Parts: sequence; structure tokens; C-alpha cells
Amino acid sequence: MAKSTRGYCKYCGKEYTRTGMLKHLQSCKKRMEVCENSKKMSAYYELMLYGTYNKDYWLIIQIKENATLECLDQFIRDIWVECCGHLSAFDIEGVRYEQIPDNDFLWGKPAEDMSHKLKEVLEVGMEIGYEYDFGSTTELTIKVVDFYKAPEQKENVTILSRNNPIQFTCSVCGKNPAVWIDPIKMYNEDPFWCEECLEKYENGELDEEIEVEESGYLLPVTNSPRMGVCGYEGSDFYPNQFEPDDM
Repeated sequence: MAKSTRGYCKYCGKEYTRTGMLKHLQSCKKRMEVCENSKKMSAYYELMLYGTYNKDYWLIIQIKENATLECLDQFIRDIWVECCGHLSAFDIEGVRYEQIPDNDFLWGKPAEDMSHKLKEVLEVGMEIGYEYDFGSTTELTIKVVDFYKAPEQKENVTILSRNNPIQFTCSVCGKNPAVWIDPIKMYNEDPFWCEECLEKYENGELDEEIEVEESGYLLPVTNSPRMGVCGYEGSDFYPNQFEPDDM
């Protein structure tokens, strides 16, 4: 993995690291111009999301205060995690909010549903946990960075920045960009494949010791902390590369 991934600012297109982008967005001149020229403003939270165990994958978004946890959950699913319709949950200040709450009162305080509006449960400075799929779980951390007025947007969620796709090298040839990952090998061996090496493998042209596990299958390399997990094949709604407004 890269030591510090970078991404583009939505407004000016400048490139920064995750922490650098947070600072930049506070003073981006083009962002300020957009605000100054807007006639209608709404209240938004600014959130930073990243993989709990892999911070190379990150998002900075603004979301309307009247949006619900269900709305935020759907955005996360659409851009980063949805594969097989698994359940999900937020953990906010010790309260669990689930997509389908479990009514089993024998195991502590029952969870609440996701119908709560963000303004009812969020405060600036909070750090929230998120889980998708309670089997092969993808865990995210969400930080509530700010609360402010911004130009009214049609959509509830606006992406302000996103890490650029991480470039992986084929584990077989060691030179070509990888486009596939072997989920069986991803935790203990070099799991990446390029198209050229995969074609050679399928044609029986590679060393016999190099193989895809019989019980395994290849998944596409994606810009997501869920890459290689379960049946995740990437987003149907968002491209891997985030493009700012001026590109």
C-alpha cells in the first residue's frame, strides 16, 4: 500500500493527502467563491471516512443535516462496500444503529434503526464506527469534521475529495499494473494479476507452481477498503477516479 494516498479537491483540482485536504478545504479560494456567489444556502456536516484498518482509502464529503443515517448508509454502500446485500450498522457514542435492528433484549441495550436524522445524532468532533457485513466485515471510521452553511445541492451527499486509485503491480510478472486480485491469497501471499499474466495462465503458459487456488476466484482491483472481500466487484454508481469540477 502507498504510505500516504492523495486526492483532488472538488473545487480547484489541487492534490493533497487526506490530512492536507482537510486543511485545504477550509481555505480553498474557489470553494469560497462558490459560496459567495450562491443565493441559497443549507446546513451541512462535513465528514471524513476511511478504512479503520487501511487509511489509504478515504473520502471527504458534505451531507445535509436533515439526511438520515439510512441515507449515509446507502451512500457508503453505493461507493465503497455493497456486494451481496449484507446488513450494516453505525456505532455512535455507544448507541448502535442498524439497518434491521435486532429485537433480542437479552444481549444488552437493543439497537435503534437508521431513520434518525443526522442533526439528531451527530456533533462536531465525534468519531463514529461503521460496519458492513457481520461475517466478512468491512469496518470504517467516520469523523465529524465540521458543521456549516454551504450552497444548496440537489443531492444529499457531495463528495469533496477522494483518494486516487492505488496502483498495484502484478505479483506474477512484477511489472504490469494489476487489474485482478485473488481473495484467497490476499492476506498471506502476493495476490495480484495483470491481464497479460492471467491470459498466459489460462493458456497454460506459466510455471506450474503459479496458480489460482482451485477454490478461489479473481475479483477486480477497486478503489475501496472492501477490495477482494466476499463478492465485491466495485461501485455501479461511482468511478474509481474522482474528478474535480474543473477537469
